[in-house]
Amino acid sequence: MVTELIEARNWQGEELQCDGCAHHSLCATGRCQLKHACVADRYARRIERFFNWNPALADQYLTHPYFEVRAVAAKYASEAALPLLLNDSDETVRAHAALRLPRELLLTLRDDPHREVRVRVASRLEGNDLVPMSSDPDYFVREIVARRLPLSKLRLMMNDPEPEVRRAIAMRTGVEGLLLIARDPHPGVRREVAERLPQEHLSCLQNDLDWRVRYEVARRLKHSDLPAMSDDPNAIVRILVRNRLTGNETDPPEDGSSST
Repeated sequence: MVTELIEARNWQGEELQCDGCAHHSLCATGRCQLKHACVADRYARRIERFFNWNPALADQYLTHPYFEVRAVAAKYASEAALPLLLNDSDETVRAHAALRLPRELLLTLRDDPHREVRVRVASRLEGNDLVPMSSDPDYFVREIVARRLPLSKLRLMMNDPEPEVRRAIAMRTGVEGLLLIARDPHPGVRREVAERLPQEHLSCLQNDLDWRVRYEVARRLKHSDLPAMSDDPNAIVRILVRNRLTGNETDPPEDGSSST
């Protein structure tokens, strides 16, 4: 591979030599190779190979001055040694640790200053442990929380300022929750509601301001309620209604070219 041709230098830019290395004896066994698998190299791929071949050595490198070494070592270190990384100065290291930390230690990273760490935490925590993260300052973290939070807690996030978070809620919440967000200011959220609401409740959206929401309503509405949408201001919606009323269930192209 291309990286194998790059010269061997350490994280400080100094040329590497096997002589004098603490792991020189590993070369004879094939478990350490210059420019290929070396813990002293500055390239993460070579560091990764070293620990993949020598996982028992990972614990020794959790306080190494080079963050790449600590980050890769975190993937192979023993669980007992992982607490050393909770307060690591580099977010990449803490993020790698978050993938393996036991629950009681993972909880301490819910307020980590870096979003990538909190993303990893939110992706692993479950149940009520996620509730404090429902107000995380980063919208993507909150979106992950909305996709994993217990259904009984979803109402805590129904007024989230980010539409994608509210849409994630609409994808999971029950009928009562769907009715509560049926008037959401964002059409993408309302469309998600229209896709999931039971037929008997769809009429509440048949006059929605967005034609795409009304299209979804017209696609799913009971035949007996369809005549009320036959004069819809959007031509595509009207065609869909007409097709369904006349027994032609072939939907018109949903490209919005004739939308109003």
